[in-house]
Amino acid sequence: MVPFGDSFLVAGTDGVGTKLKLAFELGKHDTIGIDLVAMSVNDIITSGAKPLFFLDYFATGKLDVDQAEAVVKGIVEGCRQSECTLLGGETAEMPGFYAEGEYDVAGFAVGAVQRDAVIDGGRIAEGDVLLGFPSSGVHSNGFSLVRRILEVSGTRLGEPAPWEEGCTFGEALLAPTVIYVRRLLDLIGAQGVDVRGVVHITGGGFPENIPRIVPKGKDLGFRIRRDAWEVPPLFRWLQQEGFGVAEDEMFRTFNMGIGMLVVVGRESADAARAADPEALVLGEVVAGRGVHLV
Repeated sequence: MVPFGDSFLVAGTDGVGTKLKLAFELGKHDTIGIDLVAMSVNDIITSGAKPLFFLDYFATGKLDVDQAEAVVKGIVEGCRQSECTLLGGETAEMPGFYAEGEYDVAGFAVGAVQRDAVIDGGRIAEGDVLLGFPSSGVHSNGFSLVRRILEVSGTRLGEPAPWEEGCTFGEALLAPTVIYVRRLLDLIGAQGVDVRGVVHITGGGFPENIPRIVPKGKDLGFRIRRDAWEVPPLFRWLQQEGFGVAEDEMFRTFNMGIGMLVVVGRESADAARAADPEALVLGEVVAGRGVHLV
């Protein structure tokens, strides 16, 4: 966060990780750009910052115009969903550096928030209510484990997924990351809603991401009810086919169906639910540290 007049500029950068390997295998590249935008704008919105513009970096050994065009198409769609401008980018050809047909991408988002509107977790208190926004699947973290599970189970990406008719494993796993920008801005701006903290559930899952919003010196933790939502069957399949990956490890690696967590003041919980009826009530802020799944 950088001071800029009466506001802060908020910047974030990220990539898509080894989810790219699935895109290479399937030859499907039109959703990767959405993931790329989502990973950065979902980070900066946690401070209350509205994304202003986005830059991308696309690197490959030899440029495949159709492939690159598909990726950029997704980036354009991600920027449309987050209501920010695709300001520009860089395309780099580096012969011999990448395997044939492969590439890497990185994204950079900049947003702004008024100084008196920054969400920094400083007002989080015991008794505050935790709301959750559902994910669309694995999003863009945990794919090293996903790929290992596919390997040991002998599952091919083109096989039909047992939990949804007409859907393959590849389609389920490449589902683009949800962009929460508009939904969060609407909630933050809703009358009577006091948003005190926002967490993007990415690498590290619940136990590593959520405690980060508690300011140093505050002895606060989070009690989350496991029965507050139904974990999507994709995650249960991964757990089973991974020879019984421990529940704690699943919540540490994946979002388990919750892509964004919002802390609201208890007195404004009803107003928040009225503003966003589809938000899930997950639990509450409690004394003590850590995340407690009960």
